[in-house]
Amino acid sequence: MMLARLTAKPEGKLAKQLCKVVLDHFDTQYSRELGEAWSAARDILTSPSCWQHAVLLNRFNYPFELEKDLHFKGYHTLFQGSLPYYPKSLKCYLSRIPHRIPSERHQIGNLKKYYLLNAASLLPVLALELRDGEKVLDLCAAPGGKSIALLQCACPGYLHCNEYDSLRLRWLRQTLESFIPEPLENVIKVSELDGREMGDAQPEKFDKVLVDAPCSNDRSWLFSSDSQKAACRISQRRKLPILQIELLRSAIKALRPGGLLVYSTCTLSKAENQDVISEILNSCSNIMPVNIEEMARTCSQDFAFVPTGQECGLLVIPEKGKAWGPIC
Repeated sequence: MMLARLTAKPEGKLAKQLCKVVLDHFDTQYSRELGEAWSAARDILTSPSCWQHAVLLNRFNYPFELEKDLHFKGYHTLFQGSLPYYPKSLKCYLSRIPHRIPSERHQIGNLKKYYLLNAASLLPVLALELRDGEKVLDLCAAPGGKSIALLQCACPGYLHCNEYDSLRLRWLRQTLESFIPEPLENVIKVSELDGREMGDAQPEKFDKVLVDAPCSNDRSWLFSSDSQKAACRISQRRKLPILQIELLRSAIKALRPGGLLVYSTCTLSKAENQDVISEILNSCSNIMPVNIEEMARTCSQDFAFVPTGQECGLLVIPEKGKAWGPIC
């Protein structure tokens, strides 16, 4: 995850079988990049029974009875430390032992009461520090979890949720419909634009931009059911940083001077995380990195981090008892 601020202008579902092709590839790469930390992460990522799932409550249809039940079952709230930004309206619970409550079914006209997610995915949302009335862009928004989380934090003046993939776009629309009341829909726009074109289409429009970029999703890829498709994914993996950099350049154009941008992925890959961030910082003179190391210190009771060598970046790595991530 990277947090950066645009400098102001001068005045004027899980498959059941582990994919050996992907695992061998990850073993080679991540043993080199992460050292001993990969061994602990590998144990978690290859054992879905160890995975933890957080419960994000929907403030637009607040489940008071569910909250009582979660307390009774030993769930506790995330982020019990004093984060620099943590809105009271954001309520997320987890159990100290791997446990998952069932997902709610989508029902037209009925708002869901909770959203199940990897708790680490809330870190990019919190890093964005959304305030009421701000204009915010979620550039690669599907399936919609981070958009939903943003709306639990504040009431933006305008939320633009973009998704280029048509199948994922339908998923995004359904997620928003399931969690957001009709009056709030007036401030939300959903689009199907190539994210690389957003900056030219909407220059300097947004106060905050989230780029949760397409990436080699480590958890999902490890359980690819088709080994041939997995091999194809791996061969195309080297192209992802190019796309990610192009998306970030577009996002920077869409950000107003003085605005805040967060880049995140759900992979441990250095090429898709630190290297992408370095390229942007080295080539975009109007971007100023924001130090978020304090967030890691405050959240260390809930998450495990590995050093990235960048003050503006965090890398959450799953380990026993803290099976969240990967999130950069």
